[in-house]
Amino acid sequence: MMWNLIIKSHVDMGLFHSAFSLYKQMRLMGVQHDTFTFPIINRALSSFRTDSICGKMVHCVAIQMGLDLDLYFCNTMIHAYVKCGCLDYGRHLFDLMSQRDVVSWTLMIDGYVNVRRVSVAFGLFNKMKMELEPNSVTLIVMLQACCASATLNEGTQIHGHAVKSGLLMDWSVKNSVLKMYSSKGSDEKVGLLFSEINRKDVASWNILISFYSSKGEMMRVACLFNEMRRLELCLWNIETLTLVVSAFAKSGSLFEGEAMHCLVIKTGFFDDVLLTSLLDFYSKCGKLEISAQLFKEIHCKSNITWGAMMSGFIQNGYFIDAIFLFQQMQADDLVIAPEIWRNLLDAYANLGALKLGKVVHGYLIKQLRDEAFQSNAHLDTSILNMYLRGGSISSARQVFDRILVKDVVAWTTMIEGVGSHGFGFEALDYFNLMIEQRVRPNEITFLSLLSACSHSGLVSEGCKFYHTMKWGYGIEPGLDHHTCIVDLFGRCGMLKEALVVILKMKILPDSRIWGALLAASRVYGNKRIGEYAAQRVLELESDNAGYYTLLSNVKASVGRWNEVEELRRVMSEKNLKKKPGWSCIEVKGVIQGFVSGDISHSEADEICETLCRLSRAT
Repeated sequence: MMWNLIIKSHVDMGLFHSAFSLYKQMRLMGVQHDTFTFPIINRALSSFRTDSICGKMVHCVAIQMGLDLDLYFCNTMIHAYVKCGCLDYGRHLFDLMSQRDVVSWTLMIDGYVNVRRVSVAFGLFNKMKMELEPNSVTLIVMLQACCASATLNEGTQIHGHAVKSGLLMDWSVKNSVLKMYSSKGSDEKVGLLFSEINRKDVASWNILISFYSSKGEMMRVACLFNEMRRLELCLWNIETLTLVVSAFAKSGSLFEGEAMHCLVIKTGFFDDVLLTSLLDFYSKCGKLEISAQLFKEIHCKSNITWGAMMSGFIQNGYFIDAIFLFQQMQADDLVIAPEIWRNLLDAYANLGALKLGKVVHGYLIKQLRDEAFQSNAHLDTSILNMYLRGGSISSARQVFDRILVKDVVAWTTMIEGVGSHGFGFEALDYFNLMIEQRVRPNEITFLSLLSACSHSGLVSEGCKFYHTMKWGYGIEPGLDHHTCIVDLFGRCGMLKEALVVILKMKILPDSRIWGALLAASRVYGNKRIGEYAAQRVLELESDNAGYYTLLSNVKASVGRWNEVEELRRVMSEKNLKKKPGWSCIEVKGVIQGFVSGDISHSEADEICETLCRLSRAT
């Protein structure tokens, strides 16, 4: 039939709305349908995602024509309902079917897996086994469900079924089992299963590389990739290169990442996703000029590409550049994804641009009709962080109370935010509420707690959390936690206790922790501990002007001016200069940046006059 061929050609080309318009035109002209028309149009409906009305209309027409009991039609109709978000309609049709094949069951199970109703998917899978034998596609769908489940038990059961049924011989099933175990962080299972795969394809290697990358084991990632290159039978692909580059971006391994970039150029394996990964890698390594060049070379920039460049600017402190990039997106009339709004909010948070942040928040509230903006935990946390960084604690409390599902990131952001403003006891209250809600804290949560205790001088509470994180939650304190407890003791004048913490550490102290002790020694005039801390810190960072300045202030506080002059001479010989302070101000929606001693601004005289007037007023 000619109409079927025309509609099918539009569907094959991805012109789904055009295909449906042709179908409606066909009906208006009174052209008779046949059993092939509905499956074709259902393929188009599957792409509509949130539009269920069209699917229901087609279903009604099929019922009127007596085609609603046809197995092939029912399967395509279930698929259309599931993809349109009408899972209940799909289930109702599924339950009415007099005959169901493995495709019917798999489509319905897949629908529940996609909306994370894992327990229902498992129940349906068990019922399916009573009627007919699942195939490899069914097992792959179930293994995806296992990745989303809380425990490993379900995955082990599906693995066992794959072994008994012989479906584990299928490469796709074997790789899905491998991916399932990797999602659970099971080192032993992943290593054993990978070694049992006789002929490993590129997907197997990619899964293993992704697994070790997520665990931060970059040496193993590099070794695996080198092994892939040595094996002539295994051809790595663009996805492999992207995974390896992303791994090096996480660790900031500049040399290894540059070597990968050279390999990419040599092999000619270019695509926009790989270039975006390279862009992100150079941004994380502080090489923004290379990132900007790669950004220009990407022809079809997705939201991920724009977001990666914005994140690069923000991570390296170029907040105004990130805002300019967002404005360029607006000028190009691009559809802006939630991730881009998150980056913009982070830029405003770092600049303290509260008014501009509020404007964005107001706009986002209007976008709640869009599914992408509904219950977006990451976006909610960015809004919360913007208010906290801007000092609007009351607004932050309101935003936090309206977050429906508060994850560990939201709780930690709130604890860190109120704690940094001196509300130490409120930070502790939020932590207690978090525990009551059965949200397990992580190492960042305890870091925020210790920081809150430090800002509020809560010594006993800080010591309690310092020990609880290890003995109560099995989290080994890291260098940042040790630095926080040293800062806490230092702020309260307990310099000897702070020094004992450093000397008892199982890991080597860095310049930051010695710097915290040095700063406290200056405040409390403890020359002996201050000089000892200074000696240690200058051994680690002999070219840091800030630490020389701190030591100079310690010596000046006890009147040792000759030694102060000597330090200044050393700084002069090494050409060390303290980085000038940087500030910004928001005026009528425009952010202006200044450094210490800056007179380049066109209104510098008026600014200085206003600052002097404010100083006199205080």
